[in-house]
Amino acid sequence: MEDQKNMSFLEHLEELRWRLVRSAIAIVVFAVAIWFFMEWILDNLFLSMRYPSFPTFKLMCSWFGVCVESINIDMQSTELLGQFSYAIMMSIMGGIVLSFPFLFYQIWSFVKPGLKQNEKGVAKGIVFWVSILFFTGILFGYFIVAPLCVQFFGNFQISESIKNDFTINSYMGTVISSVFYSGLLFLLPVVTYLFTKLGVITPDYLKKYRKHAIVGILVLSALITPPDLISQVIVGVPIVVLYEVGIMISKRVVRKRKKEEMNQL
Repeated sequence: MEDQKNMSFLEHLEELRWRLVRSAIAIVVFAVAIWFFMEWILDNLFLSMRYPSFPTFKLMCSWFGVCVESINIDMQSTELLGQFSYAIMMSIMGGIVLSFPFLFYQIWSFVKPGLKQNEKGVAKGIVFWVSILFFTGILFGYFIVAPLCVQFFGNFQISESIKNDFTINSYMGTVISSVFYSGLLFLLPVVTYLFTKLGVITPDYLKKYRKHAIVGILVLSALITPPDLISQVIVGVPIVVLYEVGIMISKRVVRKRKKEEMNQL
């Protein structure tokens, strides 16, 4: 560990290069696997959001009596390289998501030697918790946010004389961005924990700006979901819960810090 701290600038660059190479290899391996199953993935995991048989809509219909209809649209590609280029992009994005724990581990392993001992203790188990929260957010985005967006925008019409014919880029862009951003949003408790440990924020600070945060969350929910109240509540409530969890985590960190300070006296 001490040797890593005493590495020269060029040696740090060399280590960074190899970590980037390992990360790229992990992404490529998953991307290639996705490429071979591209048609099945597209038809069964993404385009299936257009139909009432999608798991989320089946549960909504059986539990709440809110049923949806199939979206009768023809997917199209308007560019010569459209389908090919988007297939590559989907493979790479899928590779990033699936290899996320390994990618984060590489980043953390590069940064960790430069931290002080107390800063390392702050982030104990960070790879595990970041990965769990990220994939929880991905699942939330896939089963909640993306299907609601597809159903609302797919069925929305200003006039019956205007037909909805979407490009695959537009459809998949909406789905993938909704899913990926949800994964990032679910990292909020980890960010809160780290910032509290480092003394950047406190529980009182989070409580003071709770109302502002809730307004911001509602605005964010409106941006990533259809503009109807039910969808905004479905997406907004878990994020508010995560904010409250962050406050509890922050309180626990502060209590533990005060207890350690008292024991040292």
